[in-house]
Amino acid sequence: MRRAVDGSPASQPGPRRDPVPLPLTPVPGRGTAAATLLLNATYEPLCVVSSRRAIVLVLAQKAVSVDSSEDVVHAESVAVPVPVVVRLTRYVRVPYPAQVPLSRRAVFTRDGQTCVYCGSSATSIDHVVPRSRGGTHTWDNVVAACRRCNHTKADRSLAEMGWKLPHPPHTPSGAAWRLLGHRTVDPRWREWLGMPETVSA
Repeated sequence: MRRAVDGSPASQPGPRRDPVPLPLTPVPGRGTAAATLLLNATYEPLCVVSSRRAIVLVLAQKAVSVDSSEDVVHAESVAVPVPVVVRLTRYVRVPYPAQVPLSRRAVFTRDGQTCVYCGSSATSIDHVVPRSRGGTHTWDNVVAACRRCNHTKADRSLAEMGWKLPHPPHTPSGAAWRLLGHRTVDPRWREWLGMPETVSA
């Protein structure tokens, strides 16, 4: 009997087992779309998922590709175009918040990334009625502003400044706003989100 160095019987090697190959999931390479818009079966926008997740849904026949990029990923004998927009094959009921959460990015998007006072590029947000005067941090009192206008206005009212807003601030609504604050909106998603060309998240 073969013995180990310390004198104890050496264990016999077991039969060789080749590793079982695991099923391959196509993975988008660098430079391909990293995110995909997921639509409900009714074409209502639901959320944004990774391109890899979207490909898995398509291969599992849980979703169909509505729009694809020019990139193609390969796995074994399967070649799959990287989806930009996919639609679920079965309807799912998803509860949504009653109101769009207020955030800096969402305010910039609502106001077109521009200062509501002078029209230049927005870099901050401003409370129309200053907080020091009882103004609230709500959609109807928060606007996008540039640093110069924000500093000039300070804690004064619009009447004191002689300024006027082009339109009253409002709470945004619509399917597209549920995606704000998460990522940049792909221009190819716009027709499904009902967003104008000048608006981006």
